[in-house]
Amino acid sequence: MHHLSIDLETYSSVPLAKAGAQKYIKSPDFEILLFAYSVDGAPVEIIDLARGERLPPWLVQAITSQEENFAQWYTDICLKAELVEYSSMKGFIILRPYGQAIWENIQKNLDARFKATGHENVAMPVLIPESLLRKEGELVEGFAPEAAWVTMGGSEELEERLAVRPTSETMFCDHWSRVLHSYRELPMKYNQWCSVIRWEKTTRPFLRSREFWWQEGHTIHETAAEAEAETMAQLNCYASFCEDDLAIPVVKGRKTDKEKFAGAEATYTIEAMMKDGKALQSGTSHYFGDKFSRAYGVTFTGRDNQLHYPFQTSWGVSTRLVGAIIMTHGDDDGLILPPAIAPWQVVVVPIAPHKPGVAEKAAEVAASIGRYARVKLDDSDNAPGWKFSQWEMKGVPLRLELGPKDLEKNQCVLVRRDTREKTFVSLDELPTVIPALLDSLTRDLYQRALENREKRTWAARTMDEVKALAAADTGYIKTMWCGDLDCELKMKEEVGLSSRCMPFEQEQIGEVCPICGKPAKTMIYWGIAY
Repeated sequence: MHHLSIDLETYSSVPLAKAGAQKYIKSPDFEILLFAYSVDGAPVEIIDLARGERLPPWLVQAITSQEENFAQWYTDICLKAELVEYSSMKGFIILRPYGQAIWENIQKNLDARFKATGHENVAMPVLIPESLLRKEGELVEGFAPEAAWVTMGGSEELEERLAVRPTSETMFCDHWSRVLHSYRELPMKYNQWCSVIRWEKTTRPFLRSREFWWQEGHTIHETAAEAEAETMAQLNCYASFCEDDLAIPVVKGRKTDKEKFAGAEATYTIEAMMKDGKALQSGTSHYFGDKFSRAYGVTFTGRDNQLHYPFQTSWGVSTRLVGAIIMTHGDDDGLILPPAIAPWQVVVVPIAPHKPGVAEKAAEVAASIGRYARVKLDDSDNAPGWKFSQWEMKGVPLRLELGPKDLEKNQCVLVRRDTREKTFVSLDELPTVIPALLDSLTRDLYQRALENREKRTWAARTMDEVKALAAADTGYIKTMWCGDLDCELKMKEEVGLSSRCMPFEQEQIGEVCPICGKPAKTMIYWGIAY
């Protein structure tokens, strides 16, 4: 929480002492001449409104608090931290430079992980012929309600409708049917970074939009065991990335048949809990068996000199991860970015840069930090208080303040974004202190997110317990489950909870399914999801 002190110099032709404040302010010629403020005891900043100077945006564009309206808070962050802008095309967003920079860092880190395990990047066409899409029945049935279609090419009507890519399994299979010949060419482990179109009815920045950016990995293997191992390896890759780089703890598990990817034999997921207790499916990995290979005629000559169908996987994460970062770590003042994906890990703010040597030293310090951290020198003519709030809004992990008194002592002030803890540090010690603070901040972000999940996760043995817990708060509710679809649907209908996953780490909460009373051997997570 910040402390804001304000002092105003005003004018009105109405005498304040005689008429009172209300009439004084309502006078047609009332105006504010000078606006003075101080944030958290910092030096007073004076804005001369009479000469056309303007108030900083953060003073007049407050963020809705999380407690007041979490959904509106989220939207405020997306817009006011300059991550996105709404497009004139309904349901589509524009990634602004800062939002794109976050996504690029996610891409960079994940791409390195993929390539380290032998995956290669490719690019597939954005348009899919309808006949090709329909070769695998479950896939087209699952995506038909969300598909966007191209029916004209220039001024001519097309002989066949073309779907704008909702996912690329069909194109990969079509490609493999022509280029795969022998078991010696397997495995083929591909990935592509692209956008897809799904005609969502309800949209929200990063979480659900008609166009979103993602990576989709697609692999084919000689044996089912190899494909199943790939499926789990990529799920573990996602989990490690979320926990290590994004500081977001996740639950790994298998989706129910109702929630699995259309056409998959099995879908595995990482589920993250947001600050408000709702779940966010943050990444999925699918095992297809040889179903798609058979549908699309993908074959290879095996070791026995006979034709075989390869076994296939697909897996993906999207810009939804940016939404996860916002809702896991952000506060009422804006973003809090994990250092691994922050566009700027440190922002250097000169204090009184007009004083001798301050601007020059700030530039020198920033250049030095640039050797081991991503750094931004804010040498704009905005007031320090304005800069502090701007970079807090954007979630920069560390702020470095450097003023005339600091120069005298060869020191600076480092401020953590998450705790606002201030540390006086010798300039000579920055190469050691900054990386240590960034590491500490990442660990603390993870720990706070984990504590939030743990305090919002409950076990229930009866439907009455489930209903009471769901009515009291939002979070994960663990129960046993018999595996029947009817029970899954009943939980949604009666309590409003969807199945999140059957976690790999199972617990024996009871002996029976609380929904139907039948014997149950599987523990499942229920929750409200974005």
